[in-house]
Amino acid sequence: MLSDNVLFIDAEALVVNKPAGLPVTEVRDGSLSVENHLDSLRFGFQRRPAIVHRLDRDTSGCLLLARNPKAHKRYSAAFEEGAVEKLYWAVVSPVPAEESGTIDLPLLKVSTRETGWRMVVDDRGKASRTHWRKLAEADGRALIEFRPETGRTHQIRVHAASGLGAPILGDPVYGQAGGPMLLHARALTVPRGSKPPIIAVADLPPSFGAFASYAPKADAAA
Repeated sequence: MLSDNVLFIDAEALVVNKPAGLPVTEVRDGSLSVENHLDSLRFGFQRRPAIVHRLDRDTSGCLLLARNPKAHKRYSAAFEEGAVEKLYWAVVSPVPAEESGTIDLPLLKVSTRETGWRMVVDDRGKASRTHWRKLAEADGRALIEFRPETGRTHQIRVHAASGLGAPILGDPVYGQAGGPMLLHARALTVPRGSKPPIIAVADLPPSFGAFASYAPKADAAA
């Protein structure tokens, strides 16, 4: 139940820790989605909360919902303006040789009848920029922190595969399928003007294996 996974709540906002495998909106296969859980996230309000942004179905972690229409409009604008700080953790392989860097590769959506749609690196695409650093490594794998400066579809997944040369484990589109995709929306910080910002941090799921217990001294969004 998502109501047991609340990371932040006040009169305007709600952040839940979305599990991997749960789509945010309705999908064609009829699977349950976050939308099916909105009634359980009222917490005394008559109005259901509204989803502000999206996470891929197989991405776990921080998902923001607004508890009234005015808040939804403000938070949506904050995402559009790039004012929201998003922090992702992922397990990749092979281990990048460098300790940190910035990936600056434009992304374009392409589609074919045979394989469906995907994002590719293409100069005709939209500017896409991601900062990264290595947090830990073990057994030929690395736990990487990603800070996307832009918010393109599948940005981190493509930048990991094409920019780092190290796809995210379990990524069936840009890497190799097999096991869960190890991409997690670790933290979210949403500015609110004169009000304290929304700050949420989500623990890693058990699927991250040896990295699940990794805990730095402090997260930037903590």
